[in-house]
Amino acid sequence: MAWIPGGTFWMGSEDFYPEERPVHQVHVDGFWMDIHPVTVAEFRRFVKDTGHVTVAETTPDAADYPDADPADLVPGSLVFTPPPGPVSLDDYRRWWSWTPGADWRHPEGPGSNVGGRERHPVTHVAYSDALAYAGWAGKELPTEAQWEFAARGGLDRATYVWGDVFTPGGRHQANTWQGSFPWQNLVDDGFPGTSPVGSFRPNGYGLVDMAGNVWQWTTDYHSADHGASGRNVAPASACCIPRNPRVEAVVRRDGETYPRRVIKGGSHLCAPNYCLRYRPAARQGDTEETSTCHIGFRCISLEPGPD
Repeated sequence: MAWIPGGTFWMGSEDFYPEERPVHQVHVDGFWMDIHPVTVAEFRRFVKDTGHVTVAETTPDAADYPDADPADLVPGSLVFTPPPGPVSLDDYRRWWSWTPGADWRHPEGPGSNVGGRERHPVTHVAYSDALAYAGWAGKELPTEAQWEFAARGGLDRATYVWGDVFTPGGRHQANTWQGSFPWQNLVDDGFPGTSPVGSFRPNGYGLVDMAGNVWQWTTDYHSADHGASGRNVAPASACCIPRNPRVEAVVRRDGETYPRRVIKGGSHLCAPNYCLRYRPAARQGDTEETSTCHIGFRCISLEPGPD
């Protein structure tokens, strides 16, 4: 872990998406943060030690989802599959699919495995899976403010984790999508999917993968903007994260939306023409039960810092 000194910073951005506004000052106390997202190998040790079964590996109780299609009530997760050519960007189902049998061990579904990806971030983990790992490790999940402060690495109000230029000197600084999403991935950064943690340079606090690679869970509930903090309202827009069909199939009798947790950092599927969210200010909300092939997490500790 790396020590993140406390301080005050400007959180959010006025220059990109509505949910990042308004920019406001926030103070955080010092804390420790994992240098990289939790990897497949680390998550495997947790599962071996505890016998934990992830949400994606669990058969849902039909009583909890009375309006769901029975075909969806099987263990599974959401998997990205690029279409063969250009498509309209108004329907994520053209590139996302609910895949029975997809989970952290089988990231592309049955027949796939994580062999050779031990140093890649673990994926297909729901919020409760991340919480369970953190508890086992004696750690916690970060708040949105802690995550964003750490991601900035001391570069307050900078556009990216590394500064204001996306590719300084023509060099890619994170695992993102190059080309026309969702069909054309030019792979200029060298990685068509997730990448081993630490494949790109660390930020000012020594943290890697704070932009791109995988989205990361935080403990905050998502709101339509920073001014609505604390209210469980639907996001202003949700470009990048597909909806869990188990959750969307349920009709809430009280008319409330399902609370969503903030995820940060963007992923290897973020592209300028669709989801320019590989920035510290960027934020999305996703339901706690959702797992995908591009969401992971990292932990923090509130143990005292160095003298």
